Amino acid sequence: MSDHPTPDAFVEIAGNPPPPNLVAKLVTTPDGVELRCAVSAPDGPVRGTILMLQGRNETIEKYFETIGDLNARGYMVATFDWRGQGASAARSPKKREKHRPAPATGRRLGHVRGMRAYRTDLECVVKTLLLPDCRPPFAVLAHSMGGLVALAAAAELSSRVERMVLSAPLVALPESRVPASLVRFVAWGARLVGLGRVPVRRGALPGALGTPADNPLTSDPRRFERNQRLATRYPGLFQSAPTFGWLASMTSAMKRFERSTVIARHSIPTLFICAGGDRVVSTRAAERLAWRMRSGSSLTLPDARHELLQEKDRYREPFLDALETFFGPAMGEVTAETGIDQAPKAPTQDGIAPGMIAPAGLPTATFGADKARQPVDRRDVGSETGTVRTE
Repeated sequence: MSDHPTPDAFVEIAGNPPPPNLVAKLVTTPDGVELRCAVSAPDGPVRGTILMLQGRNETIEKYFETIGDLNARGYMVATFDWRGQGASAARSPKKREKHRPAPATGRRLGHVRGMRAYRTDLECVVKTLLLPDCRPPFAVLAHSMGGLVALAAAAELSSRVERMVLSAPLVALPESRVPASLVRFVAWGARLVGLGRVPVRRGALPGALGTPADNPLTSDPRRFERNQRLATRYPGLFQSAPTFGWLASMTSAMKRFERSTVIARHSIPTLFICAGGDRVVSTRAAERLAWRMRSGSSLTLPDARHELLQEKDRYREPFLDALETFFGPAMGEVTAETGIDQAPKAPTQDGIAPGMIAPAGLPTATFGADKARQPVDRRDVGSETGTVRTE
């Protein structure tokens, strides 16, 4: 652990211990951006690996608890900070710089030139970290913006990933008096006239948005206070306001998923877990997208707020149970006698494998019958995979 955010270590605060087997790694994308990654293996048998994709303005440290919970269920976890947030670099070194740009000490603007940048990050991590260093089979757990990136990159992931769970995915902005088309038009207009790096609005640290009673992220006082302390003590891990460039890129990516031809190409079995009380993204749009997908299912947790994995246990535990139910048939199951069953059971009509118990109170019919697939071919294709370095 470190007292300061660095690309080859993690920071620790009281009440947020790191998983015992967490290891920091660095990967360098083909365009020269260094990304901080993490891999954490369980103490016992490994069922497979979950690639965790965080949302905008998040960091690996925020998911220590969740990584530990997944390890306890037998999953290896691989994750990373997107470029420009956490301890990852925002850009490649300039010609006169011998080393990566110095880590940020204050909040950074939430800027990206296009969705392609995030897809480059994801592709690099898959090729240089997930495939060579982690135990198959593979699945994706993505939150908010991470869910949008996972959907955008689904064609590349389909030969490597068995299933995906998307937590409150950013597939549309929440309903408001301002039409989404106008938001997209203004964002692109600002970008075209050279205002792409101008912040959309004044930002705030994550977890500092109000109180546990009225903030839009979580209703859990303990996790709210923990994330607030992390953001206050280490502001360099987080971002301030998103820029017009970021907003233009994300709204354009969202717009693509209104087209039937794009939706029809999605073949990875995907479970959307939505928050019934979400004020950050549109739950209705996510439910509709899942309904339109041949390989999609949706589950909504009533009254839960946006950050489901930072929520109260009354929401968080059903989320993890639903993930277990959905991933289980594809990832193998733990048994007391034999450890890991590496021959996943075939799903039944409702997608639940024989012998598995659906989460209490959750409608098993949401896991459709066409979610089962044969094991995928994970042959690595392409040559520009970047580089990986372990510290």
